[in-house]
Amino acid sequence: MALLRAATPGDFGPVLETDRVLLRAPQMSDYPAWAELRAASQDFLVPWEPLWAPDELSRASFRRRIRHYLRDMREDMGYALFVYDTHSTALVGGITLCNVRRGVTQSCTLGYWVGAAYARQGYITAAVRAVVPFVFDSLELHRLEAACLPTNTASMRLLERVGFKKEGLARRYLRINGDWRDHLLYALLETDQRVPGNGG
Repeated sequence: MALLRAATPGDFGPVLETDRVLLRAPQMSDYPAWAELRAASQDFLVPWEPLWAPDELSRASFRRRIRHYLRDMREDMGYALFVYDTHSTALVGGITLCNVRRGVTQSCTLGYWVGAAYARQGYITAAVRAVVPFVFDSLELHRLEAACLPTNTASMRLLERVGFKKEGLARRYLRINGDWRDHLLYALLETDQRVPGNGG
């Protein structure tokens, strides 16, 4: 079960903690660990992500990213969280809740990434399980959506383990590594059975 606690004065955004992972909003002080992990994981991540910019790992690019995250959070449009190993405090990946839509929709979109050294160890499964109560209980949304490439079996298994239901195929849905790619669409509803556990 995730513990949601208020941010300290030096932090911003929610802090979610389980016995496996700690999730909190990125800050400029995270830049060295983030840049090192992303650089070491580039070959692993590139096939699943939007095309990397030439300055993708620069401090200036990270600063722009932080500003974007802050603005989205202030305007209730999105919430970015870095994922840390609770015990070693190592940065292992990230979770994003973006495209928050209120009104009659009450939904948002889930995204995630994991460093190559930490893949298939249950970190992101634990992080997604930790973020689900935040989405439904704190943000009071009705629907959490996710999409993954049909070839990304690890991501499909993760979503299904947590309780997401496959809803269909969206043709040429997202531009991944420079190409428009089909994606499988998944969703978890506030009323769906929540799958307990912290591991993968």
